[in-house]
Amino acid sequence: MSVLSSFVWSVADTLRGPYQEAEYGSVILPFTLLRRLECVMEPHRETMAEIVKEHPGEPQRRTHLKIETRTADSTGLSFWTTSDYTLKRALQDPDNLKENLIDYVAGFSSSLDVFKAFDFENVIRTLHTRERLSQVARHFSGIDLSAESVSNADMGDLFENLIYRFAESANDGAGQFYTPRDVVRLLVDLIYAEDTEALRDRGQVRSIYDPTVGTGGMLTVADEHLHDLNKSATTALFGQEVNPRTYAICKADLLIKGQDPTNVRLGDTLVADRFEDRKFDYVLSNPPFGTDWKAVASRVTAEHRLGGRFAPGLPGTGDAAMLFLLHVASKLRDVDESGRGGKAGIVLNGSPLFNGTAGTGPSAIRGHMLENDLVETIVALPNDMFYNTGIATYLWILSNAKPVERKGTVQLIDATGLGTKLRKSIGSKRVEIAEKNRAAIVQTFASRALSATSKIFENRDFAYWTITVERPLRLNFECTAERIDDVAEHKTLGKVVGLVEALRLFGERLYLNREEFLRDIGKHLGDARVQLSAAQRKALWQTIGRHDDNADVCYVQSGKHKGEIEPDPALRDTENIPFGWGGHPKTHDAVDETIDAYFQAEVKPHVPDPDTWVDKTKTKTGYDIPFTRHFYEYVPPRPLEEIDADLNRVVSEILQMLKDVEL
Repeated sequence: MSVLSSFVWSVADTLRGPYQEAEYGSVILPFTLLRRLECVMEPHRETMAEIVKEHPGEPQRRTHLKIETRTADSTGLSFWTTSDYTLKRALQDPDNLKENLIDYVAGFSSSLDVFKAFDFENVIRTLHTRERLSQVARHFSGIDLSAESVSNADMGDLFENLIYRFAESANDGAGQFYTPRDVVRLLVDLIYAEDTEALRDRGQVRSIYDPTVGTGGMLTVADEHLHDLNKSATTALFGQEVNPRTYAICKADLLIKGQDPTNVRLGDTLVADRFEDRKFDYVLSNPPFGTDWKAVASRVTAEHRLGGRFAPGLPGTGDAAMLFLLHVASKLRDVDESGRGGKAGIVLNGSPLFNGTAGTGPSAIRGHMLENDLVETIVALPNDMFYNTGIATYLWILSNAKPVERKGTVQLIDATGLGTKLRKSIGSKRVEIAEKNRAAIVQTFASRALSATSKIFENRDFAYWTITVERPLRLNFECTAERIDDVAEHKTLGKVVGLVEALRLFGERLYLNREEFLRDIGKHLGDARVQLSAAQRKALWQTIGRHDDNADVCYVQSGKHKGEIEPDPALRDTENIPFGWGGHPKTHDAVDETIDAYFQAEVKPHVPDPDTWVDKTKTKTGYDIPFTRHFYEYVPPRPLEEIDADLNRVVSEILQMLKDVEL
């Protein structure tokens, strides 16, 4: 495939000069698409021409409507052209090549509107103006892109490789549209793993959807793999894509496969779900890593508040990964009477596993996925698997109809050690998953085998409570010169007329009780005719007071908590308590008994103040999947003797080298 891609891209040598490097793709992509369509149509051009001749002089729109059914029946294709031209035939009339090619493209059926996304007519005119049209047309006319020579999967690889080259040359996020095929095949194998036998039954019909479809590579692999299992299976492919060019390629690809072209739709999935009324058997997605959603925040937030796809929670605007996770989960088909539901596979970076503390949007999203038993397995991939990033990546496999043995559990598989180094890196991709390693990962998943790289947990093993431990506020008060200087420098108190002078006359008695201090200082300031508001009064004792373990406890002075022990914010602490700690039930109802037992065993013995307590009104439930921690293996440091020996050896070598230089 790399050879074919390089040959197709070699037309860039012709474009060099009149075109900037960043413009190459705008020419190469639509011509590649045109040539692919031309090669697929070639065996049927005579049939198409005969059907068109039966409707001479009729408007093109009416002609298309009449020949639609006949063409599909006669050729098996859901697209056609009313033009007689091919690239080779158009080249035979060099003086009118521009007009011939424009006529050729305009003759395609209305279902094939993909060339508009490339503004292809303008591309042709610009090539003509820059005197490169004939060279480019001749280059592509000699490339065999027939279905016999280039399969649909290989054609998908070609398109994505060309897009990668285009993005790389334009310095425009190379690789964001390109999911490596080894990753796609692993993802597809995992979502089919438990359905393999069922998919082999006759009369199987399955829908497959990708909300970040790109050029349709994932759909192609999923479709071909399903048909490898069952030649008679019927598939319906669906996709949504935000980029007009990749959308156009995907739509053309679906047309060539005989799929309904209206099943791929243009638009931002986060802003508007173009398949709002549909759910699917299988969902696949590789959303772009680290893409912020600030530009669509108002729309997403509105849907969150209305209880739509994003109702469980919102992540930070810096990364939309968890929004795509929620969307994918929302598109799983409902579980039917036979127990069959939907399955999904999504590629994510590491942050959705652990970002956000208890009570935040990311934690709430994880809680939604785990409490609804949607997460079946998470697979950690080797680093350097993708073309545009070397970061850690994970495959999440979701299901709303887990088999009995998987219900209430999540399997974690560490496949970071199963990568094979490429002989030549492509961008940031230096590693691939070979077929034997892919099979090993799938077997580990299907068998639920336990090992050093495969572990199974209950859903609530990832749940915890964050408790707030409070210690009472204990302050002493003394109007020393230093503390009075702090009052003088205070932005509000320093402006109160006569306050500083009155404090200097108050004396330096040490108070260990706030109520006594406030009583005496209040009388003193009143005698000095210094008036303080309630806020200024509070600021005064906060400025003069200092923590003192020997001071009396302070009590809340007003409000609904008046008379209760006042907590010291500076001594406030939080603790995370796992569900099931100490053998208590892993249920939300066990929160109080678990917290009380944890406090007595793990907190109180280590806090000197006997009045320490847990403010249960601040308790929050959180969810975290610390993947790396579960597979961490401690490696002890080298013995000191061994290190010393190495150092002595190196020093000896250096000394010997210095002696040699002196000689």
